[in-house]
Amino acid sequence: MGIGITAVGAYLPEKIVSNADLGQFFETSDEWIVSRTGIRNRRVAGEHEYSSSLGIKAVQNLLERYPEALGGIDLVMCCTSTPDARFPSTAALIAQEVGLVKVPAFDLAAACAGFSHGLNVANALIAAGQHHKILLIGAETMSKILDWHDRTTAILFGDGAGAVILERVPKPYGIESLVLGGDGAGGSLLYAMDLADRLPTLEGCNPKLTQNGREVFKFAVRTVPEAALQALEKAGLTVADLDFLVPHQANIRIIEAAMERLKLPSEKVVVNLDQYGNTSAASIPIALSEALETGRIQTGNRVMLVGFGGGLSWSAVLMKWYNSEK
Repeated sequence: MGIGITAVGAYLPEKIVSNADLGQFFETSDEWIVSRTGIRNRRVAGEHEYSSSLGIKAVQNLLERYPEALGGIDLVMCCTSTPDARFPSTAALIAQEVGLVKVPAFDLAAACAGFSHGLNVANALIAAGQHHKILLIGAETMSKILDWHDRTTAILFGDGAGAVILERVPKPYGIESLVLGGDGAGGSLLYAMDLADRLPTLEGCNPKLTQNGREVFKFAVRTVPEAALQALEKAGLTVADLDFLVPHQANIRIIEAAMERLKLPSEKVVVNLDQYGNTSAASIPIALSEALETGRIQTGNRVMLVGFGGGLSWSAVLMKWYNSEK
């Protein structure tokens, strides 16, 4: 048996913030933002909506599509950099609300690489026989840690959540290779502070999300294709064997650079950041959910997921898709 994703769901908050709307916070335009990022709109959580709120609704959406999916779940993981609280974990809050009260739950924080990191961890736990069926959620409310007057970051991020279930699947389906990478020396390039003050900006410690856009861009343009190629090599495959790339949705220029390096046509790349912006650890499962909902990804397709973000961190997961029908 292999290990694969057998159910997917997603949720986006109702409130839409357009590029034009951002003009109330700073001088900008739709043309300026689109030309630099590819983003036109983003979703923003309400005042009393948090990462757990979005995660619960993503799981409920999964259940609408796969009504029996939560049967046998023996672990809940939530990948988030915007937890409701330091503790209890956001995963525990979600588990309680979806009826998994006697199931272990914990959070995983790896910024925008969180979901693909979570897949690495979940795969290892199932392969080791420690767990058998895992609910993995990516949920973020990035809007709550943004400085809405900082044009370099406020234009980029949005809120949302996605949820998947990992379990044993028949071979030859399931995960074929995984890549997990990190470089702690780049931690000061992208961060959001909490208790410590080890990563100050030039103006002092900023508790809001802070990014060196130029350096993060250079890191991402290099890392996405390298991680994808490494995963293909580990599986004994080439780019020609790949049906779909589902990258973290950070910036259209990063995605286009990866397409050029890998020589992938646009029809093989899943992109939705124009409508949702960068939803951090939620971006890959949201994009995956939409691609499945529209019938774009089918059983038997070979799919590459690549995440990258603060840490610096990156990871890739290559799988042969199974059970994409409802």
